Amino acid sequence: MHGHDAGQGGAVDEAAMLGWDTAYEWRAIALLSLGFGLVAFDRFLILPMFPVIMKDLNLTYGDLGNITGALALTWGLAALLMGNLADRFGRRTVLVASMVGFSVLVGFSGLATGALSLILIRAIMGTAEGAYVPPSIAATLEAARPDRHGLGLGLQQMMAPLLGLGLAPVLVTQLMPVINWRWIFLIVAVPGLIVAYLVHRTLREPAREGPVESARPIVASIRELLKYRNVLVASGGMLCWLNCLIVLTAFLPSYLVDHLHLSLEQMGYVMSAMGFGAVFGSVAAPAISDRIGRKPTMLVTALFTIAGLYALAVSPADTTRLFVALLVAAFFLYGLLTTTVGPLSVEAVPASLRATASGVVIAVAELIGGGVAPIVAGYIAHHAGIASIFWLAIGGIGVGFLLCLALIETAPAVLRRRGLAAAH
Repeated sequence: MHGHDAGQGGAVDEAAMLGWDTAYEWRAIALLSLGFGLVAFDRFLILPMFPVIMKDLNLTYGDLGNITGALALTWGLAALLMGNLADRFGRRTVLVASMVGFSVLVGFSGLATGALSLILIRAIMGTAEGAYVPPSIAATLEAARPDRHGLGLGLQQMMAPLLGLGLAPVLVTQLMPVINWRWIFLIVAVPGLIVAYLVHRTLREPAREGPVESARPIVASIRELLKYRNVLVASGGMLCWLNCLIVLTAFLPSYLVDHLHLSLEQMGYVMSAMGFGAVFGSVAAPAISDRIGRKPTMLVTALFTIAGLYALAVSPADTTRLFVALLVAAFFLYGLLTTTVGPLSVEAVPASLRATASGVVIAVAELIGGGVAPIVAGYIAHHAGIASIFWLAIGGIGVGFLLCLALIETAPAVLRRRGLAAAH
């Protein structure tokens, strides 16, 4: 395995930490977090509008699937390609361009006249949104003090479920009775443009790690990344975590209504646990991993995710028990997702590969997991009954647990403690 695999950034300069620019750290993380929240907000904003948009534009359910799928496909491709460009030409340039792009395009969504134009707009918007994610993760890690990598990345990742799954449906359903859906798209374009300007004014480009180090084109970068064990583990892990996420988001509502015979209101109450768990789990697990290490955190978090899924699978039609079980499962699942796409993907590689590493992991999740997992889950649910989906989710997390046994520790604080212990 690659010689740097023991942990780039593991050796922390204590003097540098003492002189860390904390004011800039939190200012940059706040802006990058808000930007990521807006990415999710703009992506999921359309979902509660679909019934009205379908009627106005004469769309079919097939059209809705194509609109959603087109964005996911271009998101994954852009994450891979633009992450590499951010490594080669700078974080700030790609971040600002992508924010301006997806903000303008979410506004253009309100100008759509039919299925084809909406698919095209959302596909291009997916390119801009996917371009934001990898460099924002790399920039957040570079702004955060080394012993706060997990906390900083957790705060940034938390904003996606908070704004995308929490605020977006509430705000949209409140606005739709008083404002035409087209104007809602135009209004929500404004915050992204403001944040893009602030990022341009605030964000600093990181210094290169060495005078001879330079980022390479995408194919050469991916070939280099294959030498880093943690990147391979993170990519495999994301497939496992995403498999579980798709089961919970796509099939659990039908399970609750069709199998347990809950009412729509009861189902909505239970599913709200997903959002609560996601927000808090996104911060807690990475922050804890700063202290105890990435590997033990991932292993324990995977086991608790399995426990939550099992409790969900055996729970009767009791909304309180179902809510608590889903809260536990979502809390730990999002801890796995956030830690994987953040510290595990970027800490073990040089600065010139950080955004590309995150982009590779995201691309695997969106392109392979996003396409294959729902097909497999749908096939199993159809042939073995919808209650069987939990065993698919549990099995996936179990495979991810085994993969995490191969992780190499990269948490700077843990490596520093090991170094001090070795010195004594």
